[in-house]
Amino acid sequence: MKTRIKEFLKDIIYYIVGGSIYTVAVTTFLSANEISPGGVTGIATVLNFLLNTPIGGVVFLINVPLFIIAVFKFGKGFIIKTAIATAITSILLDLLVIVLPIMKIDLILASIFGGTLMGLGVSIIMLRGSSTGGVEIVAKLVSLKYPYVSMGRLMLLLDFSVVVVSALVYKNAQSALYSTVALYSCSKIMDLVLYGADKGKVIYIISDKAQYIVCDILNKIGRGATFLDVRGAYTGDKRQMIMCTVRRNEVHNVYAAARQHDKSAFIVVCEAGEILGEGFKK
Repeated sequence: MKTRIKEFLKDIIYYIVGGSIYTVAVTTFLSANEISPGGVTGIATVLNFLLNTPIGGVVFLINVPLFIIAVFKFGKGFIIKTAIATAITSILLDLLVIVLPIMKIDLILASIFGGTLMGLGVSIIMLRGSSTGGVEIVAKLVSLKYPYVSMGRLMLLLDFSVVVVSALVYKNAQSALYSTVALYSCSKIMDLVLYGADKGKVIYIISDKAQYIVCDILNKIGRGATFLDVRGAYTGDKRQMIMCTVRRNEVHNVYAAARQHDKSAFIVVCEAGEILGEGFKK
């Protein structure tokens, strides 16, 4: 019971911190310079511009029917946490607007700083297994009917639609361009916060000198490696393939080790979005 309470309080702290940063992004940088943050918040900022409605209140009201539908489709666990995070963020959007400064600055600076802070805020919330609802829930619902459509593409399409509508409302075509910069900055920061510290490369090496190459990887580079038994489709020859995972700055060292022992070694390098385990994230 104590553990549950502790985790719940930890969730709330993350939601408040993430929601506060998100609010600064929307209020101080994006909405203040007529740059759309996309998604449900983008719709709320447009209505605020037209009707002076509270951004946070509109965000929550739009999300309510989505939460109700999602409960029946996905279950209560994820939706409850998302509803709490969304409620806290919505309240902060309407409360902090009273004290936050409105910065009318260069639009490229506003879009970069706004997008960066927006990505940071959302990432902090997502670190606790939640989200800010809106577009993500809509994309999940659509993907149930059309599972062959990428969720990422659906979310991008929905965000882009809101951005286009916002540009029409603001009567400023450049607004859409700056909104695109903000959304790009947001996505890059989210990648960095959620996965960046543990990004790396997966390297596959096929060589007749596999034993010698692995020895260097283990002793000189300090990384682990795995042998995989493979067979050439054309020749039918059985050989050993090395698989190892390294950080980006260690890729060259693996190249050097392979080339030192076998200049004709076949090397394939792949991107690793996240690496869990010894030597990386626990």
